[in-house]
Amino acid sequence: MRSRYSAFVLNLRDYLLATWHPSTRPADLAPNEPGLRWLGLTVRAHRVVDAHHAEVEFVARSKWGGRAHRLHERSRFVREADGRWYYVDGEFPEATRA
Repeated sequence: MRSRYSAFVLNLRDYLLATWHPSTRPADLAPNEPGLRWLGLTVRAHRVVDAHHAEVEFVARSKWGGRAHRLHERSRFVREADGRWYYVDGEFPEATRA
């Protein structure tokens, strides 16, 4: 998760795509918005589901257009036969609250 956050900060789209599972990976990623500043990452929880599946809950903070933003996500990862972990998808806990 930390390496993917660093890739977002550095706008390393090739790395992000390479670490994204092919079943959910987009064809391309847009570059960061001009003026977007990433401010930090807090990993709130990590859960090993089994030998090939894990979840990471995190909050990433940013500033854009003079306003602070936070991205709170529960990400799912899968370990493939090559031994590498790949991002599959995520959900946004705060967006699902009533």
